[in-house]
Amino acid sequence: MDMSYGSLDAYVKFLAEAPNDGTPTLLETAHELSLHFDVHGVQSLMSRRDPNKLVLGYTRTMMGFLLLQPAPARISMIGLGGGSLAKYCYHHLPDTKVVAIEIDPAVIALRDTFHIPRDDDRFEVICADGAEYVKGQDARPDVILVDGFLAHGMAAQLGTADFYAACYARLADDGVLVANFLESDRDIPFYLEELHSVFGESFSVSTSEDSCNYTLFAWKGSWKLPALDTLLTRARTLEMEHALNLRLAARHLKQSKRLASDLEFWQEQASWQRGGGR
Repeated sequence: MDMSYGSLDAYVKFLAEAPNDGTPTLLETAHELSLHFDVHGVQSLMSRRDPNKLVLGYTRTMMGFLLLQPAPARISMIGLGGGSLAKYCYHHLPDTKVVAIEIDPAVIALRDTFHIPRDDDRFEVICADGAEYVKGQDARPDVILVDGFLAHGMAAQLGTADFYAACYARLADDGVLVANFLESDRDIPFYLEELHSVFGESFSVSTSEDSCNYTLFAWKGSWKLPALDTLLTRARTLEMEHALNLRLAARHLKQSKRLASDLEFWQEQASWQRGGGR
């Protein structure tokens, strides 16, 4: 985050004046604009010089879905925030329809501030509960991106077997589900158990680039992840069009398949957090 002298003044003012009650609040500096629900976490971060750039590492990791679905016809996103992923996909995937579902109208009201495109034939923002939307929509997205957070953390309904089953049913036959988890979320073992009941072994949990987040990748069907060499070849091709470190994403995706099935690791993480380790 920008911490020049003037920006430090802006940050001090933000700490003093932010309502800290879940209300969407902006922190504006000379170089960046960030969205917050409280003073403790950043929900979205935008570069003023390049509003379509993916600044936060976890958003770049979530774009790893391109390794599995390089040319999606439709992407559904749960959680709009400052629109980082929505803007990137709209501008860099010109043949893709992007639909962002956001539950909070106050967040949607900030779309112009964050340079989020107007609705058109390829882009749409819908004010709705993402979990309910997935159950009711008729479209078959190739990719579902889940980044739906409240001030206290991920919305509870986005980590249940019912939600994952709705995603599985709604995805295209070779579709991919991607979700962002906070490292400090003690319920990650529960989410993975719920996911496993729907997707079986067809998922991986990757550490996120430059952040303390985990990124879930789950795919419809029983097919296995391609070999690392295959993923790296795809990454090199995709990097010709995307300023993303997809080779790193490929390695994390493949290595983290083992992490996803390591229930002892996740149980230890949960015990540590409950014991005050964070």
